[in-house]
This record gives sequence, structure tokens and C-alpha cells, in this order.
Amino acid sequence: MRRALLSVSDKTGLVEFAQTLIAHDFEIVSTGGTQSVLAQAGIPVLPIEDVTHFPEMLDGRVKTLNPLVFGGILAKRDNSEHQQTLREHDITPIDLVCVNLYPFAATIAQPGVALAAAVEQIDIGGPSLIRAAAKNYADVLVVCDPADYDQVGHALAEEHVDLRLRKHLAAKVFHHTAHYDALIANYLTDEAKPDTLTLTYERKQALRYGENPQQTATFYQNCEPIPFSIAAAVQLHGKPLSFNNIKDADAALGLIREFDDPTVVALKHMNPCGIGSAVDLSTAWDKCYEADSMSIFGGIIVLNRPVDLATATKMHKLFLEIIIAPAFDDDAYDVLAKKKNLRLLTVDFSTAKDPEEDELVSVRGGLLRQERDNVYDDPAKFQVVSHAQPTADQLAAITFGLKAIKFVKSNAILINTADQTLGVGPGQMNRIDAVKIAVGKAEVKPNYDQAVLVSDAFFPMEDCVEYAAQHGITVIAEPGGSIRDQDSIAMADKLGIALVFTGNRHFRH
Repeated sequence: MRRALLSVSDKTGLVEFAQTLIAHDFEIVSTGGTQSVLAQAGIPVLPIEDVTHFPEMLDGRVKTLNPLVFGGILAKRDNSEHQQTLREHDITPIDLVCVNLYPFAATIAQPGVALAAAVEQIDIGGPSLIRAAAKNYADVLVVCDPADYDQVGHALAEEHVDLRLRKHLAAKVFHHTAHYDALIANYLTDEAKPDTLTLTYERKQALRYGENPQQTATFYQNCEPIPFSIAAAVQLHGKPLSFNNIKDADAALGLIREFDDPTVVALKHMNPCGIGSAVDLSTAWDKCYEADSMSIFGGIIVLNRPVDLATATKMHKLFLEIIIAPAFDDDAYDVLAKKKNLRLLTVDFSTAKDPEEDELVSVRGGLLRQERDNVYDDPAKFQVVSHAQPTADQLAAITFGLKAIKFVKSNAILINTADQTLGVGPGQMNRIDAVKIAVGKAEVKPNYDQAVLVSDAFFPMEDCVEYAAQHGITVIAEPGGSIRDQDSIAMADKLGIALVFTGNRHFRH
């Protein structure tokens, strides 16, 4: 008779799987709660104490850590010396190990969980058992996921478990324990920049393709839920998200969290094409749409208030890819859901202002990690370096523009009022081209005379100031700090421009 060791925290499917093992001539050894569940179901089970000749001790911290258990798992069946050792020490081989681990992730996800409670959910014996079994996978079948019970049952029915399945299940164990250990390591780590960076994610979904059809792609999500995220979004309607949809939607969420008033953001290809704020959502939509009525076509829309019927009716007139909001009124949803492919997503905005994790960017051979650009640009710290002075409304417009420009690819220029973008010049190799693009989009707008120009980085050349002035711009905001600042200041004074140094650069590569 073969021997199986069962010790699981997740009891899903346990009794049925044990019955399958009994049907295939396994003797079952078990521990604690697992043993109790099996016994109550009338399944014959051998207590672990009868194998180890030691009681479970230290509040269950020590149950299986014993040579009589691990010898039975690790012994090679085709090694005569190993087999002789088993006989000498009266160790019975263990042919199947079914273990899943203490619920550490679920424990630390509980609000206000104490460190001591979390530490008690660090499994020691479980990972040791399945790692030992996985190491000896050619002889020992290891199961760490209830989702594999049926597959293993079918394999046992064929009376020969394929080596490929054994190896697959063993690899799954090492992924599982690595994931488990990473969660613990990250939970216990206090250093902001540890010497080793251990990351773990869970697969959320396979994607049809990546940025282009020839590229495969998969969406992985953080193991510790982040409510204000696309990974945690609830999709109410429409076809599945694509790789590019997810990236754009994530960028849109980052941008919308900057604003407190009712605001609508339209984003295309990782750059905002329109932002509008107002006293109500419908008016904010109007401002967002008017900011760039051409580029918004096929865009990603995110709103920081529940979508009402008036706003939904306006959005329904356009082709849009995704609409993200805290909620949709029933009548608003009914209007928007008439479009079969339009993705409608809700996201929990209650945590939008919470501190965010660092950004991670993959590069060939490594990974870059940095804090997110969440700095608040305080108007009280602005420095006016020109003779001309900005008005209070113009300072408010600068503050609005700085919130937005953090999410425009550099080199970036933004022309805007205090509640609306008018022209976005993104991602140019030189700043004067970015200025020309932003001005070209903005100067046709009726409220252009109220606009300011905001730059994500230095204005080190006088040509940008001169071009802006030639096209009616009277206020420019930039970080300052260039060795050629004086050239820009002199040109601003010559042309009557109010030049404001904000003190913070906002590159977004």
C-alpha cells in the first residue's frame, strides 16, 4: 500500500480527494485539523504522531519536522543505499504529499492585523514538506493546489503518473513557495531600498496580444490588493481589455487622482489629450471634449465622480474605448451599454489619495525602481523672476497645468487655463517643437487669452520664450535652475512675459 501525507489549510475538495486516494490503495497520514475533517468524513487516517512517535508541540509549530517523515519523502527509490537506510530506521516511504500553506496573504490583507498574528501564519513545516517532495518529484507526487486534485485523480486512475505531470507539479510548488516567501519578506522588510528586491505577482489574465499583434502578453496583478488600480477594477460591460488599454487606463488613473473638483480626463497613447474641471461632471466633460475634440476620438476616459445621465448622453455620441468612474447611475449605464464593445469599468476612488507604491520599469538585464512623481507644486513656493507679474487666476492655471504635465511624455509643453487644457505638446526631441505643437492646438480656442504655458523642464533657450510671446502667451511656468536661465529671463522681460520658476522638474520618459 502506498502512503500519502495530507495537511492542508484550505480544505476545499479535501474529502473527495482523500476518497480518491483511498480508492487507489493509499494509506493516508494526516495532521491536526486535516486529520479531524477526514475522520469526521469516515475516512481512515493515521495520525502523524503514529509516524513520528512525537506529539504535535509548541502550539502546532512542530508536527512534521522529523526524519521519519522527511526520510520517507526524500529517499530515492532507485538508490539501494537510501532504501537500506529506510529499512534500518523503520521509515515507511511517502509516495504523495498534499499540502497547502497557512493563509499568510489573507491574514495580512485584514485591516489592522497585528504583527504577531501575521507571524503565526508563517508556515514552516508546509513549505518544507512540499519542497522536499518537489525535489524528489520522480518518486513522490506533490500537490499544493486544490485545483489539481482532479488532474491527479485522473492520472492515478491510469495507474501511471506521467513524468511531465510530476515535473509540472514540482515546478508549481517552487513557484508557490517562492511567492509565499516573497510576501513574507516584503511584509517584514522595513528598508526602503533592500539589497535584494523580491517581487511576486499573480496572473490575472492572458491577453490577446501585446502592443502589437505579433507580441504575446499576460496581465499579472499585485498579490496585495490595491483598490485604486486597473487590476482591481470591475468591468461592467464591453470586450476584454487589451495590453495598450491597460497601460493607458493606468496612466489615466494616475492623472485623475491629482484633481479634487469634478474632473474628466481623456487620454490617448499614454498622453492626456483633454482635461476639464468644473462644478459638475457634465460641464467638466464639455471642457475635456473641447480641449481636443479630434484626439478624444477612440480615447480612454476617466471621471472622478459617478457618471450621470447627462454626461453619459454626451459621451455616447463619440467612439470611445474605455470609460472609468467610481460608479455609473443606472440610466447612465443603460445609455452607454448600448455600445457593445465599449468597456465600462468602476474603480474604488476612496483610496485614490493614498500613498502609492514605487514605479518599476523593466530594462534589459535589470529593473529600475523609483518613487512616483507625487510632489505637490505649492504656489507659495513659486518664484517670479520677471518684471511682469502673474495674476491670481494665472497662478491657479499654472497649478492646474503642473498637475497634468506630470503625465505628459517629455519633452512636454502644456497650454491651459485654470480648469481646462487647450494644447498639449508631448514627447518631442526638442522643446521648441513641443511649444509649436501645443500653441498650434491651443491658439484656435476661444479662451486662449486666459491661458498660461507650462513646461515640464527647463526653458534654457530664448527661442521658446520668443515663439510663445509671438503667439500671444503672456505667462510661462518652468522649473528654473538651468545655467542659461538668464537668457530666458532677459527675453521674457524684453517681451513683457511673466516668467515663473516652480522649482520642480516633471520629466516623464
